[in-house]
Amino acid sequence: MEFPPVIVLLAAVIIVLAVLLGKARGRLHAAKREKEDIEGEEHRFFDFLHHLGSVIEADAAGRRLYRVIVDGVEEVVGGDGAGLFLLSADGEWLVPGYLSDGCPPLGVVPETVRAEIGGDEARLKSYLRLAKVTASEGLMGECLAGGTTIMVQDVVGERVEAMLAPVSYASRALGILAVTRLKTNVPFSRNDFDVFRSISEQSAYALGNAMVHQEAGEKRRMDRELRVAREVQQVLLPSADPDLPGYRIHGTNLPARIISGDYYDYIPLENNWFGVAIADVSGKGISAGLLMTMCRSVLRSAALESDSPAAALATVNRQLFPDIREDMFISMAYIVLENGSDKLRLARGGHDAPLMWRKASKDVEYLKPAGLAIGVDDGAVFERVTRDLETDFRSGDCLLLYTDGVTEAENEAGEEFGTDRMRDVFQAAAPEGAEGAVRTLKKALEAFVGGNHQMDDITMIVIEKR
Repeated sequence: MEFPPVIVLLAAVIIVLAVLLGKARGRLHAAKREKEDIEGEEHRFFDFLHHLGSVIEADAAGRRLYRVIVDGVEEVVGGDGAGLFLLSADGEWLVPGYLSDGCPPLGVVPETVRAEIGGDEARLKSYLRLAKVTASEGLMGECLAGGTTIMVQDVVGERVEAMLAPVSYASRALGILAVTRLKTNVPFSRNDFDVFRSISEQSAYALGNAMVHQEAGEKRRMDRELRVAREVQQVLLPSADPDLPGYRIHGTNLPARIISGDYYDYIPLENNWFGVAIADVSGKGISAGLLMTMCRSVLRSAALESDSPAAALATVNRQLFPDIREDMFISMAYIVLENGSDKLRLARGGHDAPLMWRKASKDVEYLKPAGLAIGVDDGAVFERVTRDLETDFRSGDCLLLYTDGVTEAENEAGEEFGTDRMRDVFQAAAPEGAEGAVRTLKKALEAFVGGNHQMDDITMIVIEKR
């Protein structure tokens, strides 16, 4: 049966329209699915942000936050695996913070390790969770060096594609965030890439905040511990001036930090003798404060064994030398006074020379017995060099012991207080006695330094012979 040409033409038009309509419907359905996928991705993204915000508000850090980030990025972009790798403190390594179960190796697994693991997936996952990756090599090194989000079609040794983003906060590199998908599934879209980049930015903000909170918490804990240490140290320093017949003694300690490396002490001895010590540990802070505490304990024990200041310092040196770092030492001056005597004995272990004001001449002289700093030599040289000096100490005379925080105090112009200025102030103030001389020296220092920050501990002792 033969149809008229018009019928054939009409049928052809109808078929073409049907095909076009089918394709249009297909495109419409595809666009609708894509729209739904994008809307679903956006919904998951906002859920991720909400969860991330709750973690930040809870001031959480560590693996909980890492897991929220990794699980969140995997869910939002529909990945089959994800991982967060954190940069080590020295910047040399990327260390796994958290890896999802499906995260493949993103760095090269050594052949020896692969041979040992074989096909055991559980052992491979355990290895990946512990193995650090060189921060300058491979995919992650490339991403970290470039500073931008990248998409990789073929991850080494795996049939997967991956997206990697550098994570940084306040210009500080924190690590790499990665998400992967098996190539048997639908490949990552441009929208997936944009969403992943946004997730990495929000994750960097969360990690940065957690880092700031953690550092602030550590600082608060450290401050509390330092205050406790300072209180303990204050207990070890003299709480009051000694009541010693024939003498007036006044001392003061002004730490540059919470913990002082300066030390002074009054030590009652047998046979009416009395020890006065002043010391300065090189350096500042906790290490100097701990060494000062050790020095005090050893000297108190050594002072009871001999009435020779040099012998006491020799014992201190021998006992402390093994425990003093090569870059540290202790300068110390130790004086022994005898009640009713017009003499004093002094030994100086590398310390600044004390000043003696003589009432008879109204002049000041330096007392400079030879001596080596504690911790420089294990004993033989120290004991050969360090010697006692015995000198007159008559009624009205005043002796000043001090640490270099006095002479090296700087004003705003960078000028030091200096030994000459200290000597002149002391010479004028010595007739005021122990308390008056210390008070005048402190006022002179404050006036000289002005608003400049105190850089070193300041300790002074004045001994007045009645």
